[in-house]
Amino acid sequence: MHERMLDKKAAPTRKELTAHCGAAGELFTALNDHLEQLGTAQIIRFPYGNKYGWGICHRINKKLICDIFAERESCCMMLRLTRKQFDYAYPSMNETTRKTIDDCYPCGEGGWIHLRITNESDLKDARVLTEIKCGEAAKKNKQ
Repeated sequence: MHERMLDKKAAPTRKELTAHCGAAGELFTALNDHLEQLGTAQIIRFPYGNKYGWGICHRINKKLICDIFAERESCCMMLRLTRKQFDYAYPSMNETTRKTIDDCYPCGEGGWIHLRITNESDLKDARVLTEIKCGEAAKKNKQ
């Protein structure tokens, strides 16, 4: 379960990424569509080495918002926020997302999370976190 698309030589389409997610394909599509509505540019890529696999990268201008990786029966969002941003969102998050935030990989004043999305509650949390991240990117672009 949760196998990623790891054949670096075979670039998938968005439709193939969605199909790889199986029953979670609708969640994968909904999150990518939500990010598009927030103004992100999307590119299918194979970043960070062989264990991450194919996913969709979201950026606002040159600012990385997140990567969403297609997995068997799920998808996984990789995102970095500051501790202050995580603390702001934390009270409204489900138990799984809180555990993911608690276990974030430290980086600067915050950290990286890998949030596995398998249900509507996870999707809701992912939307909140990406809205925070996109809001930060919009502020920086105005400066």
